[in-house]
Amino acid sequence: MTDQVESIFRRPRVEDTSGYSRSTLYLRITQGLWPKPVSLGVRAVGWPAREVSAINAARIAGKSDDEIRALVKRLHTERGAQAEEGRL
Repeated sequence: MTDQVESIFRRPRVEDTSGYSRSTLYLRITQGLWPKPVSLGVRAVGWPAREVSAINAARIAGKSDDEIRALVKRLHTERGAQAEEGRL
């Protein structure tokens, strides 16, 4: 286990870094092309910075939608494993 704390990006920053609008961001989530947000409170969500970077890098690399979906599934699996290990 590492002592490094991971940054969480709120929606406006995710929009800035991805280039997606709010509606497109949530459309991509329903399409399986963007990770689901994590809850930060009753009315607040965010995305782990590492996941945002991974998706952006995959898009820049020209990955297909199917490859992006596989990446999103892997990121969700890793997020769950980290939570079980107490790293989140």
